[in-house]
Amino acid sequence: MIELAAAFAVAGAASNAVGTAFQRKAAAASSRGGIRLLAELVRRPFWMIGMAGVICAALFQSLALVNGPLALVQPLFILELPFALLIAAPLMHRRLPRSGWWGVGACVTGLAVLLIAAAPHGALDQAPLTRWIPALCLCVGAMAATVLLAAPGRPAARRAALLAAASATGNALTAALLKSASGTFADHGFLAFLRSWQTYGFALTGVAAVLLLENALQAGPLAAAQPTLTIGDAVVSLALGITLFDERIRTGWWLVPEAGGAVLIVAGVLVLSRAVQHLHLLQVPAEEEAAT
Repeated sequence: MIELAAAFAVAGAASNAVGTAFQRKAAAASSRGGIRLLAELVRRPFWMIGMAGVICAALFQSLALVNGPLALVQPLFILELPFALLIAAPLMHRRLPRSGWWGVGACVTGLAVLLIAAAPHGALDQAPLTRWIPALCLCVGAMAATVLLAAPGRPAARRAALLAAASATGNALTAALLKSASGTFADHGFLAFLRSWQTYGFALTGVAAVLLLENALQAGPLAAAQPTLTIGDAVVSLALGITLFDERIRTGWWLVPEAGGAVLIVAGVLVLSRAVQHLHLLQVPAEEEAAT
């Protein structure tokens, strides 16, 4: 089932990338923030396409989490970054430079090395309330702190990164709650799913994460928001998988290739972040440019 979980996670990463790219295009044209930003975006076709991508990503993520550990599924969402840039470049009438392709290769290779070496295992669906309470307090507290640090007046890139970090924490917490709720649905049916507090928990945290993401994309460049979003999601999800669901990774000498894979991922993210600043403008017909 691990292979099936990985396949669903990759599909979820691609769907989420579509959502991020189209949401970024819609949010970039607005100067509003908070709830008013969301109220304006719901009337834009590009934002609706983006939300369709996010919904598909949630479905794929649920299927992945039912079949595999959180420590495997969420790190695979790092692939969202190269997917998002490859989708966003033509959407914004840009072409990724050669260095960007090296970044994509580094991210994919590093992720493969890291996950093969770590071999996440131990996929419990449920955790006792004594574990959930501190996890919820830490995650919600971290989200609140980063939002406060991202107050208006800060540099745009810093605000985007901080809001993306809050969204990443919300995404990871949503995934943990979704894993528990999906396990309840698979084991006990729809009525038990509706009675589970985790069902309403992941709905609330998911909405909060989406709202934070919209403001992060509107606050500053994608190069600042997207790396923080994807890497932060993977790191927090790994911590939640280990502390909540007793998931484990290989240690000992396996830490060497795991560290090597992590370094490749970070290097790839940094290269992709710089490549975004040097996207080459593509020539498009005037009427198409006017339509966008």
